[in-house]
Amino acid sequence: MANFEAYQEYQRIEDFEEDSPPGEEDLLVHVPEGLKDSWHHIKNLDNFFTRIYHFHQKNGFACMMLSEFFELVQFLFVVTFTTFLFNCVEYDVLFANRAVNHTGQNPLDRNKVTLPDAILPSRQCTERIRDSSWIIFLLIMAAIFWVYRLIKVFCNVLSYWEIRQFYIKALKIRMDELCNFTWQEVQGRLISLQREQQMCIHKKELTELDIYHRILRFKNYMVAMVNKSLLPVQLQLPLLGEVVFLTQGLKYNFELILFWGPGSLFQNKWNLHPKYKRAGNRLELAQQLSRVILLMGLANLLLCPFVLVWQVLYAFFSYTEAIRREPGSLGARRWSLYGRLYLRHFNELDHELHSRLGRGYKAVSKYMNSFTSPLLAVLARNVAFFSGSVLAVLIALTVYDEDVLTVQHILTAITVLGVVITVSRSFIPDEHMVWCPEQLLQCVLAHIHYMPDHWKGNANKGETRDEMAQLFQYKAVFILEELLSPIVTPFILIFLLRHKSLEIIDFFRNFTVEVVGVGDICSFAQMDVRRHGNPQWMSEGQTEASVYQQAENGKTELSLMHFTIKNPHWQPPQESSIFISHLKEKVQQDAATGPPRALLLSEAPLCASLLSNESGHGTDNLLASVLTHPVLTASGQPGHDRRSHPAGTTASVAASVLASLSGSQLPGRTRSHGQLPVGHAESPMYRSDRTMVDSMSASDSRFRGESRSALQLELASAEMSLHAIYMHEVHQQGSQSQRPPGQWQAPMPMRELTTDTARLPSRAGGSSVSTHVYPVGWTEEEEGGEDEEVEVDVNSRSGSRRDMGRTC
Repeated sequence: MANFEAYQEYQRIEDFEEDSPPGEEDLLVHVPEGLKDSWHHIKNLDNFFTRIYHFHQKNGFACMMLSEFFELVQFLFVVTFTTFLFNCVEYDVLFANRAVNHTGQNPLDRNKVTLPDAILPSRQCTERIRDSSWIIFLLIMAAIFWVYRLIKVFCNVLSYWEIRQFYIKALKIRMDELCNFTWQEVQGRLISLQREQQMCIHKKELTELDIYHRILRFKNYMVAMVNKSLLPVQLQLPLLGEVVFLTQGLKYNFELILFWGPGSLFQNKWNLHPKYKRAGNRLELAQQLSRVILLMGLANLLLCPFVLVWQVLYAFFSYTEAIRREPGSLGARRWSLYGRLYLRHFNELDHELHSRLGRGYKAVSKYMNSFTSPLLAVLARNVAFFSGSVLAVLIALTVYDEDVLTVQHILTAITVLGVVITVSRSFIPDEHMVWCPEQLLQCVLAHIHYMPDHWKGNANKGETRDEMAQLFQYKAVFILEELLSPIVTPFILIFLLRHKSLEIIDFFRNFTVEVVGVGDICSFAQMDVRRHGNPQWMSEGQTEASVYQQAENGKTELSLMHFTIKNPHWQPPQESSIFISHLKEKVQQDAATGPPRALLLSEAPLCASLLSNESGHGTDNLLASVLTHPVLTASGQPGHDRRSHPAGTTASVAASVLASLSGSQLPGRTRSHGQLPVGHAESPMYRSDRTMVDSMSASDSRFRGESRSALQLELASAEMSLHAIYMHEVHQQGSQSQRPPGQWQAPMPMRELTTDTARLPSRAGGSSVSTHVYPVGWTEEEEGGEDEEVEVDVNSRSGSRRDMGRTC
């Protein structure tokens, strides 16, 4: 309680360069006389940098506007086509329940039903629509929404045309060359332009972290709230147990309530409302927020029928053809929306997250496939046999005489039998695959960077698999959750989120800081080890954070490492530099007890084979050698001389590889981050020696034609993976107590840290809320088109009893 009282006031972080002008809404950007153009007076730098980022990620003006246009056409098509199907089709004629006489035709063709026979005349169709007041109301609502979307698209055309001009004239990037530029290169030009032109009057120089804070201001809050278990997305249901439920609609409502809707906590895009920065009226503010949440829940409940109909229509038109073409696609897996927030680093852009999770897709798919149900496998084999026998007979009869196809429901039977066979085969395990669950889970950790402590040593347990399934869900589960979202979301808002109002108010006051030149941001996004570090994650003696202030699962430390590696020119603050130096010294010490790099490279092909990583490239093989080297040495690898190369732990092996990336450094001595060369384009943590780069290029034919910069990007990703493995291993070694199985994380309950834990009264009224509760449709990824789904056919194997297949 004392720690909470000492930390309950809103804080302001001063900038060492210059103070901010009185109000960002007045003037944010000033462009000198030599650069006069349409972007010379930008009132919202958050939107400015976000649009620059989206413009780059969506491949320029033409692609963006074409996508916007087809979204309008798609909505119009769904509404028009659905209205036509309900009012302009005579289904009795279409299903041949009513005879149709064709006069003046061949007597043999008089009973044949054609498509025009089942379509009503336009006049009769119009009368049907006019007679239904319900359909007229829905069409009016759809028209209003479509006009709103049209106006929004028109505004986007104007704003992104200005961004296009900015790219061409200010950043000197032509549209035909945009795809050849990485975001880091675009960001570098932005920083250089600020240095040359002094666009932003807040400070002389922009940093990479300033830009990230602008783009990810609200997303960092969402990541922090998931990390501190503040959002009610983990539900306890009868029979099902703990279920994670987070959909696009529910996330949209969270953001609407907290960030940018009427009655939200922010007064604009960059400032928290002043009344939420003071602790004196926290109870009154919590009651006000509770009323806003209640009204939003009631609005969701009122709009539930309309949104549900749209969800069903959208899913039907989007997935029916794909399911018919490839029924096994429902058994494919995807990263859940909750998984994307749980696994996301602070200050990690969408494309960085998508790339990282995409790298781990195959590894986590293999891990999930290593769980089989013998009972389901036996049933699946027999169901496939019986269905295949009937299907074979029907196909044979069709080949013998095509008139068999005219028999009623024969095509339906063939289609259903094909789907049953495909689904059944997905439950039959591969008899020739051998799995190493612990090493597979470590390989997953190398890419996703986060893993609960109790997963260590329990990779073959069904509980671990179930928790992983919350992060990596079936596509069918994703579709089902989105369909149920309009029904479930109002109850989550009214009965769960509303009772967390006081904790939410305290969270935003305690974990919001003002950075001059940027505005109010989540304090976790500062990646300040001193304020939010965890002593169990290599920050002991460097952090002053209480349990309440600590980020869970080492997110502060891992986020700092990730951002430092991804942005090699960024100069971290003094406390962060001390942590990085301490980590490098620890790596050098552990590397002295690890095997040499040459031995690890020689073992890479064998290790990749043990992890069933047949298609892995050089960096993946290097990770495989780190993960499986301790197993090889412990089991007595043939040809391994234990006298010259003693067995090492996973931490020492990872440290050995990390140390090999800094050939110029001596053990026990490290170069401070501030002493790195300005033009240094490689990883800021370790300087990749030429031997490592050349050996990786020679070992993988796919890298031989790539540029050195492309290989350095691969090495940067591998370096972060090695740091994740190393830091988790050191954390496990230093952890004194293990968390009980089935517990995701054990943060200090926020309700217990508040000064008043009384539940808030449920009262209607108060602030008005918008009835625009859901976006148009829902996509399969968090960011729509930005995060395209990476699909791999995987075998879905589930059951009440799960056992591991063949393991090593």
